[in-house]
Amino acid sequence: MSTATATHDEAAYDHVPEDLGPGVARPRVLLVGTALAGAAIIVFFAGLIGLYLRVRHGVITGPAVDGEAPVWFADGQTLPLTPANVAMGTMLLSCVSMQWAVDSVKRDDRRGSFFALAMTVLFGGAVINATSFLYTQSGFALSGGTNDAGLLFYAVTGSHLALIVGALLFVVIMTVRTLGGEHGSHDREGIVAASLIWYLTTGIMLAVWYAVYVTK
Repeated sequence: MSTATATHDEAAYDHVPEDLGPGVARPRVLLVGTALAGAAIIVFFAGLIGLYLRVRHGVITGPAVDGEAPVWFADGQTLPLTPANVAMGTMLLSCVSMQWAVDSVKRDDRRGSFFALAMTVLFGGAVINATSFLYTQSGFALSGGTNDAGLLFYAVTGSHLALIVGALLFVVIMTVRTLGGEHGSHDREGIVAASLIWYLTTGIMLAVWYAVYVTK
């Protein structure tokens, strides 16, 4: 009985058509997987930023050292706000171009979608460049300071930098698939999934920008 059931299930699976035809909803496997990955990313960064804020609060509210009030940044360490503001503003602009790409794919405007996706990749590269410049100006070291400021700073911002790189790779892959005609008004799940990750990356950057750069 079990053998007959298994044979029947396999036969049914083998005869599933590749093209489900108009009016039949395709399973949104990529979109659901992206949403689950996004939820995991949110949990990770919530914990990481929370740890940064907790340790910083513990240091600046701690007892005085040699008669001086405790500080989070040691001598020679600084966080210039201008590069951070430029990076944040650029990331927000990239959300506009990303949404433009989604809308262009929906309208089967291949030229417009390619231009919008290229602009998104360009904006992402500019954010990486601004963050790298900020690293050269900050004076932070991974160790050797009076507290964990440098280590936690690079843990938070470096993790987000890695997230931007991953999101950029996702966008580049979707750009190639769009140019190949795989994505369009008939199926734009991939580009919507890429936009979901990109908006999430921007939202997390907003949290990092405020917690690390603005409040210092």
